[in-house]
Amino acid sequence: MQTTAFHSQIQTIDLQGPAGRLEALLNTGAADAPFAALVCHPHPLFGGTMHNKVVYNTMKVFSGFGLPVLRFNFRGAGLSEGAHDNGIGEQEDVRAAVDWLEERFGKPILFAGFSFGSNVGMRACCGDQRVAGLVALGLPVQAEGRSYAYSYLPQCIQPKLFLSGDHDQFGPVDAVERIVATAPGPKRMVWIENAEHFFAGVPGSPSSPDSPGSPGSKLTEMQAALRSWLTDTFPALAATR
Repeated sequence: MQTTAFHSQIQTIDLQGPAGRLEALLNTGAADAPFAALVCHPHPLFGGTMHNKVVYNTMKVFSGFGLPVLRFNFRGAGLSEGAHDNGIGEQEDVRAAVDWLEERFGKPILFAGFSFGSNVGMRACCGDQRVAGLVALGLPVQAEGRSYAYSYLPQCIQPKLFLSGDHDQFGPVDAVERIVATAPGPKRMVWIENAEHFFAGVPGSPSSPDSPGSPGSKLTEMQAALRSWLTDTFPALAATR
């Protein structure tokens, strides 16, 4: 399969969750794609949706390998039915999305979540034999008075990538590294230099070509780190480049 010749299309998906319909989009993949992918968004009460720029750029990496990629809005976000459930019901939303991908494609699934989506999604996907790998972007520890727990990580044996900015205001380096230390291998921790939680540059980092004088986006570096881990960890993806 040569993904360089593949052109993804976007489809609106009727995804049924336990609290009602979940608004969802599928970026189509090549027929012979070795995996399907799921990407989850940040906290819906603070503006997080499947259109978040980190979620979108993560989808682009998976789509670049020719994989079908599913994004959806958690219950109560966007046009999704139901009400926010403090990360409890949202785990069931993730499981509904995994069920849908399995039924539609019958392929191993790669999960990625950003911020709140990483905490909820990893909690739902750890130990699920259908999920071949896990990516936590901007793993949160403390955010806006909320604390996030990771007691489940020691039982999480799938390959894992933890990818954060080294100036993440919601996941300080020392706190995240203590959490990552509790997870068994295989795992990789990558820090994007001079990046904050949303992978924007912090003051003093190189300027963006589009906005001279302002800190540049670190999304390209985030994408490169994700792409590198995927090709190193899953030989079937390396063969598509």
